[in-house]
Amino acid sequence: MLNPFPQLLFLGFFVPTLLRLAVAIALGYSAYQILKHRDVISNMSLPILGKPHVALVWVSTSATALVAAALLFGYGTQYAAVLGAVISLKYSFIPSRLHALSPLSRSAYLLMFVISLSLLISGAGAFAMDLPL
Repeated sequence: MLNPFPQLLFLGFFVPTLLRLAVAIALGYSAYQILKHRDVISNMSLPILGKPHVALVWVSTSATALVAAALLFGYGTQYAAVLGAVISLKYSFIPSRLHALSPLSRSAYLLMFVISLSLLISGAGAFAMDLPL
């Protein structure tokens, strides 16, 4: 089938940039919501860990925020994409009853996992500080 808009094909280099920004915004939102509800999370009883210490919540939140910042600014995108895939996979397996710990839906985290794997393969895109593939 012919492409209905062939004049737009030169913008294909910006697609990884849009995907990178989408994952960065979603991870940043997750980190903000978890940090906002850190008192509730530290009083929860988690399935494997039991009651998490506040320091564990800070470490998890700061790791998520650092990956979001790396994806937002395009610095070390492929490394950040691997970590973003691991983080989104981790959040997708959290039970639904622990909504304060994973503020987005399970399908959103699985979509972020797929986008992160796509970024790992396709590279950083435009406006990144990585070297092009």
